[in-house]
Amino acid sequence: CSFAAQERTGWPRRVVTLHLLPSWKLEHSSRSRREVAMEDVIEGKDYSFPKEEEKILALWDALDAFQEQLKRTEGMPEYIFYDGPPFATGLPHYGHILAGTLKDIVTRYASATGHHVIRRFGWDCHGLPVEYEIDKKLDIKSRDDVLKMGIGTYNEECRSIVMRYSKEWEKTVKRLGRWIDFENDYKTLDPSFMESVWWVFKQLYEKGLVYKGFKVMPFSTACSTPLSNFEAGLNYKDVNDPAVMVSFPIKGDADGASLIAWTTTPWTLPSNVALCVNPEFTYVRARDEKGRVFIVAEARLASIPGAVPKPKKEGDKKKEGKEEKPQGGWTVLSKVLGKDLVGLSYEPLFPYFNSLTTGFRVVSDNYVTDDSGTGIVHQAPAFGEDDYRVCIAHGIIEKGDKVPCPVDLNGCFTEEVTLFKGLYVKDADKEIVARIKEAGRLVDAASINHPYPFCWRSDTPLIYRAVPSWFVKVESIKDKLLANNAQTYWVPSYVKEKRFHNWLENAHDWAVSRSRFWGTPIPIWASEDGEEVVCIGSVEELEALTGHKVTDLHRHFIDHLTIPSRTGRGELRRVDDVFDCWFESGSMPYGQLHYPFENKELFENNFPADFVAEGLDQTRGWFYTLMVLSTALFDKPAFKNLVCNGLVLAADGKKMSKRLKNYPDPNEVIHKYGADALRLYLINSPVVRAETLRFKEEGVFSVVKDVFLPWYNAYRFLVQNVLRLELEGNTKFDPTKVDLSSATNVLDRWINAAGRSLTNYVRQEMGAYRLYTVVPFLVKFIESLTNIYVRYNRKRLKGGKGQEDAQMALASLFDVLLNVCKVMAPFTPFLTESMYQNLIKCLPPGSAPPSVHFCGFPEAAAAQEGDERIQKSVERMQRVIELGRTIRERKNKPLKMPLTSLVVVHPDQAFLDDINGELREYVTSELNVRVLETCSDPLRYASLRAEPDWQALGKRLGKNMAAVSKAIKALDADQILAYEREGAVEVEGHRLEAGDIKVLRDFKVPEGVAPEDVDANGDGEVLAVLDLRVDAGLLDAGVAREIVNRFQKLRKKAGLNPTDIIELYYEPTQPSTSGAAPAGADGVLPRVLSSHTEYLRESLGSNIMAASSKPAHAVIIASERTSVGSSEDGTSASFTALLAVPCVAVDRGALTAAVGGSSEAAEGVVAYLASRDLSRLQAEAAASGGSIKVKVDGVAAQLAVGKHVFFSAGAAAAAAGGSA
Repeated sequence: CSFAAQERTGWPRRVVTLHLLPSWKLEHSSRSRREVAMEDVIEGKDYSFPKEEEKILALWDALDAFQEQLKRTEGMPEYIFYDGPPFATGLPHYGHILAGTLKDIVTRYASATGHHVIRRFGWDCHGLPVEYEIDKKLDIKSRDDVLKMGIGTYNEECRSIVMRYSKEWEKTVKRLGRWIDFENDYKTLDPSFMESVWWVFKQLYEKGLVYKGFKVMPFSTACSTPLSNFEAGLNYKDVNDPAVMVSFPIKGDADGASLIAWTTTPWTLPSNVALCVNPEFTYVRARDEKGRVFIVAEARLASIPGAVPKPKKEGDKKKEGKEEKPQGGWTVLSKVLGKDLVGLSYEPLFPYFNSLTTGFRVVSDNYVTDDSGTGIVHQAPAFGEDDYRVCIAHGIIEKGDKVPCPVDLNGCFTEEVTLFKGLYVKDADKEIVARIKEAGRLVDAASINHPYPFCWRSDTPLIYRAVPSWFVKVESIKDKLLANNAQTYWVPSYVKEKRFHNWLENAHDWAVSRSRFWGTPIPIWASEDGEEVVCIGSVEELEALTGHKVTDLHRHFIDHLTIPSRTGRGELRRVDDVFDCWFESGSMPYGQLHYPFENKELFENNFPADFVAEGLDQTRGWFYTLMVLSTALFDKPAFKNLVCNGLVLAADGKKMSKRLKNYPDPNEVIHKYGADALRLYLINSPVVRAETLRFKEEGVFSVVKDVFLPWYNAYRFLVQNVLRLELEGNTKFDPTKVDLSSATNVLDRWINAAGRSLTNYVRQEMGAYRLYTVVPFLVKFIESLTNIYVRYNRKRLKGGKGQEDAQMALASLFDVLLNVCKVMAPFTPFLTESMYQNLIKCLPPGSAPPSVHFCGFPEAAAAQEGDERIQKSVERMQRVIELGRTIRERKNKPLKMPLTSLVVVHPDQAFLDDINGELREYVTSELNVRVLETCSDPLRYASLRAEPDWQALGKRLGKNMAAVSKAIKALDADQILAYEREGAVEVEGHRLEAGDIKVLRDFKVPEGVAPEDVDANGDGEVLAVLDLRVDAGLLDAGVAREIVNRFQKLRKKAGLNPTDIIELYYEPTQPSTSGAAPAGADGVLPRVLSSHTEYLRESLGSNIMAASSKPAHAVIIASERTSVGSSEDGTSASFTALLAVPCVAVDRGALTAAVGGSSEAAEGVVAYLASRDLSRLQAEAAASGGSIKVKVDGVAAQLAVGKHVFFSAGAAAAAAGGSA
């Protein structure tokens, strides 16, 4: 209706929709609001998991849930968790989401098992990722650009962006359901954190574990900084590079011989100071066609152009039938081992480092290979790790001395190399090759396509370059590292035992400094000559030595501070470098607590940490730096337990790429399916075992469809039937008043036993951090809960076996659902919270915590007598049912069609006793069979035969396999049974054990039964034999099941709740115009309704009545024309199904007599009664002792309920002696 006041007042028109419900529906709703605390829930198809999660987030905010959980666990044992700090200069991706989910699950579980778990988020704020963003923003090309701008200006620009995406991170992490403290987060740029880093470094310095030296490192010329080997491995590309062979004339050689070296980096040749051979290789001295003599590895001679003649092509003609010898090729003069070449001097290629008197000679090392090049490698110690190592080992250069390095930090040649001064090294390749050619030293110039490392930030080629660096002596503590690693527990273990162990075993000294600007400064002040050095370990110490107040430890706040020399060397100034950000992240256990300046007791009482988790790539990153620093400081590992996850790839198996857009946006996935679904998908995958996961959106959807919806529907079924019970019994459902230990129903006992097993298993596996075994078990349990307990107990849960039994079934289901909520809470925090909030409304007020995440994890319970047997029997029962369903599908026998009998064959008599006893009704109901029989003789319905497992035996037996195979196939039934019983058998002199022989059971049709009348199905343990014959009685029973199905579907289509009371009618289809009788009019429907009355009433909750008995004033809710049965077997029937609101009905004869025999007065009374609200009429009758006083048109009457008047058509029909 619309308000017409718009014209008078100018108010906007408002359209109001009035939802008018019948009085029976309104009364039901008002009673629910008044009396029932538990809220009804919508159908699964209408339930939005993401929207419900948003409501839970609001609830947690209202409860301040995370902080409240911390308060509730104060005083409990501390569980220490370290969170590896990400950069906030980029947005979170699936790798972060996966690691965050792992951490959240483990820490939620720790809290639920009686621990106080501080969870602080951390931010990596320094280093190349931040500087690179500023370089792009300000178009900075070189180090000099920064110095011109000013370090202070540059650093403040960096500071301004370090938390660029912090709010987005916080929003995503919160939306995922992860509880972690963002308000009290730690940042590596905080002065307190930086001071702890200084303390760590000074401890190492005082232990003699710090020194200054040179290190050849992957170097980004675009960013003017070295990278770690880990970073260098992040971005390899296939590129074309020059591949040149260059001659190096040997001084004083009688033949004027030259050594030939090969390189793919011509730009390093101006820095050549040595040549390296392999001491074990054979080298040849050979003369080419021009008379020149060269020395190369024998195995590589063929790689020299023209050195080995090429054979004639097949198509070439032969002269006079004779073979023509190949022309050309070099003549080998002699051979020599590489070790005999060591010490030979040669003419330098360029004159720039001729002053190096120890250089320009042949050295040897086993790193030289013969799979490429010439077997001789040119040495430029500033530009190769092996070059540097070999040159030091052979005395070409001294450790710590200056290294020939004519390339600046921007990758350009310095003044030392006059010919190529100012050229970028990669651009200089062509000019260098041209100069070599001019000098007559170029043997060959080609190109090679090979993988080459690129800077992961600037996407420019890396070079290897010697840089001065501060080192931590890792090699000297290697044994301690390996010992401490042995003390830790990793999941999966092979990552610790192989990947990480091998990395530690081959660890080199760690270069911890970077020649950059935005980072924690190296706290070393040194004199100009480097002889006097002071290492600072705190702000207080720096203030005392410099006389200045210090508020910030970044370079632009402290670089100007000087320390007076104690030895007369003037002022000590801080060295130029800052810490590698990996040193900072490795220091986070100390920096986050500002240890040892604060929280000393907290740290020392709880170190090492209980738990860390990150991706597989961190074995060479954060896990390594944590272990190195904790070992160097305390000779302890930094952590006790570690979970290592694999990498999340795009669906095509490639790395996820924003540019390629080959993966769905995480926020969109969460918005579509919910965070719980994404969490469970990631955790229930190979990625938790450190394997790769190809992320597929349909996998997230499958979690919703296959796990959450069945689980939700089981929960909804409980809610609906609790509401029904409360409505019918007019009392609140209180599961605490039901003694579950007294349960006699087999499925009640089974689900309670399964719940105990679930709790014990999850505690066991979570205690071992095996999340990859926990989730499949949880999922399987939920499947069993929905597919077995709820499905098979629907009748009991609906009250079909009485209210007391319904109370027990509902209490059992309530208990297991509440238990599952608590067990699953760490994994799916939203859905469990949503269910929990409604479930606890059944409990006494104040008896349950306000959040499921405040609950303790269910305690491990000892298995009760019979637990193992009942779980095994129900599992086997389910297999029998599945086998039977398969037979039906195979033989096209739908479940609606009852069958005569099922025989279950199994050797375990205890199982047969169970299935023939307590479990019988579930098997017969689910498979719709009349008779269930059992048999413990496996040979009664099957013949046994044996086949060899060729895969298991083939390699082992070899040529004996044929004889053994023949003997296996000849084994008789007794021998096969003995093999199964004992697990071994001897065949042809060979002992065969379990798995070597396949035992096959072929179904044997019983005597006297036609093959088409019986079928069987087995799984190797249990055999189900189904009699497929049907008779008229079975056909009618099938029709009855179909009738139930039609009315149930119509109820659902009408939108009715299980608690809505209605009346059911049927009306046979009217005859066609041809005059033919309607289907079923010949008696199928009346016969079936009459012979299966009890089954129909039990299934539908009320009798099905003929439409002719429907009161004229009854309100029809829904109707649908439908059909049942089959014309093939004569059971076809069609009718219109009707659903009506319960209404008052009368006995016309008795009513007419009560009003003095006046049919007119009787009609008036009926009209009056029909106009009254049924529930109020019932209340009046109850108050008057079962009678109703009426007065219509002056005629008064006292009507007795059950004689004159009835409160439903069903009651009237029953009093009349029939339902149809």
